[in-house]
Parts: sequence; C-alpha cells; structure tokens
Amino acid sequence: MYGSRGGLPFNCTDIDICKFFAGLDIVDVLLVNKNGRFSGEAFVVFAGPIQVEFALQRDRQNMGRRYVEVFRCKRQDYYNAVASEVNYEGIYDNDFHGSPPPSRAKRYNDKDQMEHTEILKMRGLPFSVKKSEIVQFFKDYKIIEDKIHIACRPDGKATGEAYVEFVSVEEAKRAMCKDKMTIGSRYVELFPSTPDEARRAESRSRQ
Repeated sequence: MYGSRGGLPFNCTDIDICKFFAGLDIVDVLLVNKNGRFSGEAFVVFAGPIQVEFALQRDRQNMGRRYVEVFRCKRQDYYNAVASEVNYEGIYDNDFHGSPPPSRAKRYNDKDQMEHTEILKMRGLPFSVKKSEIVQFFKDYKIIEDKIHIACRPDGKATGEAYVEFVSVEEAKRAMCKDKMTIGSRYVELFPSTPDEARRAESRSRQ
C-alpha cells in the first residue's frame, strides 16, 4: 500500500521519514525531485492496508519545525514517480545538498576515477531487500555470498545500502555494468568501496 507526504523539510532524508513513521513496516521510500531539487514530497510504501491506516493518523504531526501532511495516493502515482527518477538525467541522490546533481556522464566519469577493490557499495536498495535478491542481481558475476553485508542502523532498520565482495578487483569492475539497474521498483547505484568502509558499516549495525 502507498502513502504520500507533503511539506517535508528540504534537508529531509529516508532515515528522517523512517523515524517519523517509527513502528510501522515501511517497504520503500521515494523522495521526489523536480528539476534536480527535492520537492518537499515523498512516497512511502507500507506493507499493508492496516499500516497505511496507522500512517494516516500521523497527518499534520511535526518533523522538526514543519508539520507534515500524510495522505493516500494511487499506485500509479508512485510508479510514475519511480519512472521519473530513473529517467531523470540528474539521478536521484540520498545525499541531496540543495543543488542539482551532476549529469549522468560526469557521475560515471567520477566513478571511473575511483580506485577499485574487490568490494562494491550498493545504494538506493529497497528497505526490505534480502540477500538472495542481491545474489540474483549479480547472478552473472562471481561474488562471495557470505561476504554480502546489508547495512543497518543500530536499531536494526535498513539504510538502503549494502556491500558486496567479488572474487577479484576485475570482477568488481565488470559488475559496475549493473549500475543504475533495478531491484524491485528501485534503481540501484553502485560505487567502488573498500574493506574499511564495509567494516565500518558492519560495526555500526552491531552497536
């Protein structure tokens, strides 16, 4: 089921939305961009109709200094928003800082300049993603299945990121071809990462 919200702070993140709906079962969050800027609206996908009813009870509660409107929307509105994010050249970025994201070509170039290891970072994953879905996503590449780490906050909520180790640096580079492809309704960004970054994410999850 789908809920949508308006009037969000412009520095809002997925994590802020999860905190706002604390205790509810969120499947996906999509922050809406218009012309490269966060619009103050988001779509939130809940696990079922009862969860949506609870979410609607939080209408006009505050996030920071702003009250937030919570209302139902049509599935098609959500699908259209997902399609717009995938097709938009600027590419949706969780680390939005108030200026339009760089063009797709520049982002690819930036990634090409990064030093590769055997590890790739995945970002933009559905919050409900399972390890088996990541294995399927990389089915054409040689990964080390017991070296997949889905990043979580200390309270156990997923962050939408994961770290995947491949059998070699060359295989990780090859797998970058999957950058911007989808898992479920979300397209996934891939970045070269390091063992240190993956270990830090894992230790944060265990705190």
